Amino acid sequence: MKKYIRIIEKSGARMLNIINDIVDIAKIESGQMEVSLSETSINKQVEYVHTFFKPEAEKKGLEFTFKNTLPSNEATIQTDREKIYAILTNLVKNAIKFTNEGMIEFGYNLQTDRGSPWLEFFVKDTGIGIPANRQEAIFERFIQADISDKSAYQGAGLGLSITKSYVEMLGGKIWVESRPGEGSVFYFTIPYRQGAETKPSFKGAAVIAGVTPMLNKLKILIAEDDETSDDYLSTIISIYSTDIYRAATGGEAVEICRSNPDLDLILMDIRMPGISGDEATRQIREFNREVVIIAQTAYGLSGDRERFLEAGCTDYISKPIDRELLTGLIEKHLGSRLNRDNPRG
Repeated sequence: MKKYIRIIEKSGARMLNIINDIVDIAKIESGQMEVSLSETSINKQVEYVHTFFKPEAEKKGLEFTFKNTLPSNEATIQTDREKIYAILTNLVKNAIKFTNEGMIEFGYNLQTDRGSPWLEFFVKDTGIGIPANRQEAIFERFIQADISDKSAYQGAGLGLSITKSYVEMLGGKIWVESRPGEGSVFYFTIPYRQGAETKPSFKGAAVIAGVTPMLNKLKILIAEDDETSDDYLSTIISIYSTDIYRAATGGEAVEICRSNPDLDLILMDIRMPGISGDEATRQIREFNREVVIIAQTAYGLSGDRERFLEAGCTDYISKPIDRELLTGLIEKHLGSRLNRDNPRG
């Protein structure tokens, strides 16, 4: 019975991914997908993707490394942070999927030899490779490279099409160099528009660390179905609480909140199994108007913030989660407790 349940779960997750990809394609075609430029640390993006996929790569016995070539003060540029993350995620995920042994390396280099400078990213693997006559077709919708065992590599063939659209929206291009049986190197470029790194307008983690004794009794729920993201969030919020609850579905988040009306904070992933994070928030707001709910999503789009706030979220943060930004939001919404006695002290 457990075997069939696992099959159903995996099939459901695959179907959800396909639906999400189709929605993204529809938004791209209809012109609803916008570019939102902001100051973005490329080094942090690369490091987060490496941390996120490292357990999966190690599980397959792959050597998994990254290469950041610019110092942090030169790696902050003006670009669309969410689309860069989505591009890297798609390419690294594919590399792991189609590599059974060997290594995967990804990173970027600054290129300045032709006019305006640009960043050239790469994702290199020792996987199955792609035939020369399929290397352009794989960027088309619903197309995959010819492989001998398609049942082993299921998917709709939408990921690279979406990736190509994102790269072009950012003013770059994408291509692949590959030989069957020897591996592949995917490249993409984006303009290098440098911007000075800035801090959030509210205080960051270093300030909060000094007031841990007052905040370390916060009662927090992490609503997150991805184990790696859960571990990362737990590490960040450990300075505030040892009383941490976890929910892997939207329904679980609602029930935990119902059973614990004194929760201080919920970190709510939007793409949750079962009911979504925004629907879970709506249900929670029917019986708890006080708890702080911070929405988190991997693919932030224009208008998402307004949609999450309308659902009842207190605030919103996009993945990859920036530690200082998250701790700043926590202080922003819960820092008033610093100025009065701890009610649970």
